[in-house]
Amino acid sequence: MPSPVAQSPPKAEEAEAVAHQAETTIEVGGSESDTGYESEWASSVSTSVSSSVRDYTFENGRRYHKYSEGRYLFPNDESEQEREDMKHAMVLNLCGGRLHYAPLDNPQSVLDIGTGTGIWAIDFGDEYPSASVLGVDLSPIQPSWVPPNVKFMVDDAESPWIYPINNFDFIHLRHLASSLKDTPALINQAMVNLKPGGWIEMQELYFDLSSDDDSIPEAHAFSKWLTFVRQGLETFGVDLLSPAKTQDRLKDAGFENVTERIFKVPIGTWPKNQTLAKVGLYGQAMCVDGLQGNSMKTFTKGLGWTADEVEVFLVDVRDSFKDRKVHSYLTFRVCYGQKPVGGV
Repeated sequence: MPSPVAQSPPKAEEAEAVAHQAETTIEVGGSESDTGYESEWASSVSTSVSSSVRDYTFENGRRYHKYSEGRYLFPNDESEQEREDMKHAMVLNLCGGRLHYAPLDNPQSVLDIGTGTGIWAIDFGDEYPSASVLGVDLSPIQPSWVPPNVKFMVDDAESPWIYPINNFDFIHLRHLASSLKDTPALINQAMVNLKPGGWIEMQELYFDLSSDDDSIPEAHAFSKWLTFVRQGLETFGVDLLSPAKTQDRLKDAGFENVTERIFKVPIGTWPKNQTLAKVGLYGQAMCVDGLQGNSMKTFTKGLGWTADEVEVFLVDVRDSFKDRKVHSYLTFRVCYGQKPVGGV
């Protein structure tokens, strides 16, 4: 199953411009208008697909996972799955089609934590046909038809792992900052289960809105929304700004050759660079389409709002995306490190 953009990767020169964008100012364009589940190891905490795992809960018209209910606060229904695949397309455009930055050498055993729709695992399995790729997630929402070297399993990555130690060549995590409650513990666990010389890579959006030209109004509704989301998640023990700590956490866990790359993700099609304008189109759609699903449990259960209060507030948030004079962006942080060849 190819990714939505796999057949039209960015031009090399555009990708190069994107790769160094965190160190440069994004030039604004001249117009303000828009242009098969299987368990490899028996586990008391890992659950193969069964009728109970396929149960869901419903709230405010959205569907949520049932296994480890409440661990993940956001929907897993079809509209959210489409948004997750769109985020994958956005990241591929942003990173010049690359699925990873860790310098892998013929990986044979790969773990994708929080695999979601499984789209990254499927693409990775296609790119590395000799690798065995296992994607784990709380929700059984991945497709049945996948490459023969890709398998999925329902599991809670923050429960004790029972995978063999020194087993994986590569452990990949993406878009999990909004759900992990103890990231250092997960990193330490990854260290145990990686082979000596294996790599971990964490890819996360950093939800703090910025601009290079101070064009974000003080009363910007989307900025307010981000603040409320961070505050709501804090009540559940989740630090949405934790990606800023990843580099130090990998080093503290004993990883070597730790490297961080930071990219700018425009919100809107305002960049002059066409690749970044395309990324910005994805970025804005990612934000707008996720407003209701990302707000409901976070605001009602975390901040004590009513569902009606949330919907009224979201009207202003949606309107804030229509202001083409705002040249805002989030950042996307890629951080990877290597387990010492001699082990730890």
